[in-house]
Amino acid sequence: MSPIVIQKPTLLLDRQRAIRNIERMVAKAQRSDVRFRPHFKTHQSAQVGEWFRLFGVQAIVVSSVTMARYFAQHGWLDIVIAFPVNILEIESINQLAGQIYLGLLVESPEVVHFLANNLAAPVDVWLKIDVGLGRTGILWSDVDRCIAVATQIEAKSLLSLRGLLTHAGHTYRARSKTEIETIYHDVVARMNQVRDRLLATGIGPVELSIGDTPSCSVVDDLSEVDEIRPGNFVFYDVMQLQLGVCQEEDIAVAVACPVVAKHPERRQLVIYGGAVHHSKDFIIDNDRPVFGYVARLTGDGWGPRLPGVYVSGLSQEHGIITADEETIGQVQIGDALAILPVHSCLTANLLREYVTLEGEVLRCYQIG
Repeated sequence: MSPIVIQKPTLLLDRQRAIRNIERMVAKAQRSDVRFRPHFKTHQSAQVGEWFRLFGVQAIVVSSVTMARYFAQHGWLDIVIAFPVNILEIESINQLAGQIYLGLLVESPEVVHFLANNLAAPVDVWLKIDVGLGRTGILWSDVDRCIAVATQIEAKSLLSLRGLLTHAGHTYRARSKTEIETIYHDVVARMNQVRDRLLATGIGPVELSIGDTPSCSVVDDLSEVDEIRPGNFVFYDVMQLQLGVCQEEDIAVAVACPVVAKHPERRQLVIYGGAVHHSKDFIIDNDRPVFGYVARLTGDGWGPRLPGVYVSGLSQEHGIITADEETIGQVQIGDALAILPVHSCLTANLLREYVTLEGEVLRCYQIG
């Protein structure tokens, strides 16, 4: 890879793979006749965001007010912040609401009341629904609470109830494509149950928005909802590969890490690339924790993962690779290896910039 010099952990980005992933998801959304609102918290880069515009994408979702401000500054005018409203950021929320078409998530009467008394401009409101993940949101079966909060929203002049929004993150615990599809259909049924009860009380019609990469990648027909919000699909990663959601050749990022030590007696290589670069997310493969798969760098990117070679441990700066005797003999101190990330969203968030295979540096937004 002549344009790229690896001296430290470097997040490599295969532009063509990422664009192919975007094109595929856009086409699926069009076939299903649903709004495609990609989650930009995966890549966090205005430059990567421009690749979505190539396919006509105009609406996005982000995970923080700060991220929303960044993308608004780069011309994105329809943004949903897919995180429960933090009322302490009301000043920044008001600035955004006066500049763009802003969507907010709520799940409590307290936040609705606060927004009604402190907003300076109109916003769309999405009712956050918990369909089984158990992270946050109003439980789908607590329909009375959904109706109560929705009624309160509709009574406020600056709040417009847009729809019901959920993240079915429990698809990440699935063990097959069939299980992912089953979870998706359960989610849609639960969301429709809430929507139907709202309609029965005179509230609506409202839209349904879902947003997990496994469902959006595996399910062929997404027309039962109004909007999809996948994010990880732009890069994919080892976790999605293990789920059967993507192929290895769909993974669009890899961390190039220098080899700094060899321990043949332990069948281990040590790389400069630890938890502060990769995160500590892992999968279980053959009853062992795996923090990343390993591939060789090539002249045009990286090759297929090396069988039986994997990141077996991480500390702050160190990565430990377990490898076979042949691989350890072939790899020299000062070489660099490509690590396919377990969770590309966290890896991108930690490293904050990409180097494309053409040598271009693309940066994420500045946190703060």
